[in-house]
Amino acid sequence: MTRTVFCRKYQERLEGLDRPPFPGTKGQDIYDNVSRKAWQEWLQHQTLLINEKHLNVMDPKARAFLDEQRDRFLNNENVEQAEGYTPPSEENDQ
Repeated sequence: MTRTVFCRKYQERLEGLDRPPFPGTKGQDIYDNVSRKAWQEWLQHQTLLINEKHLNVMDPKARAFLDEQRDRFLNNENVEQAEGYTPPSEENDQ
């Protein structure tokens, strides 16, 4: 049986993660309150931010920025966007 959580981003019951994404209270909070769908969307957005803003994830300031953006993303607040990114159009996919 699939584990479900009440997702704080989507405000509905959805499939949860298999395990906390990282150790500690933040990881446990995400495990308990964020759906797999929302987490996967965050990972995609995080990748865009890292690539487009040329972030070094070893830099404590960059990690703090990503932590803040993750919390805002998962709480449906405004987040930074990758300025240079243009999503592929459906017409190009055909």
